[in-house]
This record gives sequence, C-alpha cells and structure tokens, in this order.
Amino acid sequence: MAKITLVDDDENIVTSVSLALESHGHTVTAYYDGAAGLAALENEPPDLAILDVKMPRMDGMEVLRRLRRTSDMPVIILTSKDEEIDEILGFNLGADDYMHKPFSQRLLIERVKAVLRRAGIEGEEPQTLAGGAEGTRAIKRGKLTLDPARHDCLWEGKPVKLTVTEFLLLQSLAQRPGFVKSRDNLMDAAYDDQVYVDDRTIDSHIKRMRKKFRDVAPEFDAIETLYGVGYRYRES
Repeated sequence: MAKITLVDDDENIVTSVSLALESHGHTVTAYYDGAAGLAALENEPPDLAILDVKMPRMDGMEVLRRLRRTSDMPVIILTSKDEEIDEILGFNLGADDYMHKPFSQRLLIERVKAVLRRAGIEGEEPQTLAGGAEGTRAIKRGKLTLDPARHDCLWEGKPVKLTVTEFLLLQSLAQRPGFVKSRDNLMDAAYDDQVYVDDRTIDSHIKRMRKKFRDVAPEFDAIETLYGVGYRYRES
C-alpha cells in the first residue's frame, strides 16, 4: 500500500481521514500547517500528498506551487471553499484531483485509489485509450521519448518533469501523432470513471505541460490546439 502525507490544520479531519486511509492499508503521516508539510514532502517524499487549502503559515496552494518546482508526486487538494476559481487555480498549479469539504470518506478513498492507480503505485499499470500493454510501452516520437514504466519524459534527451495526469495526457496524444483527440477522449485517458472534470481542467493541464516543455525548448510546438475540436500531437 501507499505512503500518504496529509496536511490539514483541522484535527478532526486529520484523525478521520487518517483512520480511513489506514484501514485500507496505507501509511499516513500528518502535518498541521503548510510550512511543516512542505518541508516533510521535500525531505521524505510520499507516494501521494493530500493538502488542505486554508492553513496557517502557508496555504495549500502555495505548498503545491513550491512542490511542483521539483516534484511530480500525485496531489489531491481539499478545500472548504466552493468557488470555481479555486478549483481552476489548483489544476493550473498541477493538482491531480480536487475535493470540496464536507466530503464522504468513501469518496475520498475512491479518489485516492484512482490517483494511485493512474500513477502506477496501486493496482494495474496506468492504461491509455490504446489499452493493454501499449499503455506501458516506451514511445519515441521525433524529439520526444516517453517511458511509462519509469514515468520518464525526455525532449531531445533533456528530462521534462510531468505530473501523473500530464504524463497520461501526453501519452494519449503521442500514441497517434496527427490524430485529433477531443477533450472527452483525453479525460478518458487521464481520469478514471469516478472522477469528474470539466473541459477547462484539460486545458489547464495542457497549458501547464506546454510551459514545462518550453522551459526546456522555447520553440516547442508539438501539441496543437484545434479550437472547438481538441488537441493533437504533431511529430517534429
């Protein structure tokens, strides 16, 4: 089972969520403020982080922003805020999933299972629309190399650090260069059935992914947008 770090200043939530996760065999380490949580995540990276948004010393969004400078570990955001802008911000910063308080423990467990499964940490290896063994086979497309078994992404031999969701989206696009993938297709490739996201979530992930590639290669333009249709990978 997975090692999970939970960062939330609400002791009741920490206790109940920890018990629920531990009852499913996971090891949970808890922290009650963002600064302490970030230090722990950087010093002893877990398999999954669960972050509250509103916390003392450093909020969860800032923890996620700093964490994404060096790490692609899966992250689920918890928040009592019910504003769409917060959810969009979380996905823009690289969150893999998002839950609003109050939430059922059962639903959280399913979300944790889904994120871990997509990361290849629990259950089957992540699969794409192509299915089966293709989901774990290394892909070489022009300057791009993807190795799902190692979660490695290279552009002209230079590493590009992608989150689990970003990696699955790129894998889906790169498997069939030149073919257009709708946002619904990409949702199916990157998310399990029990996880609902809207079109803008996919757009946020693509935007963030392009920025990461352009940090390595400013001329990067391999992911094309077809407005009103979807995205495609153009092999250079």
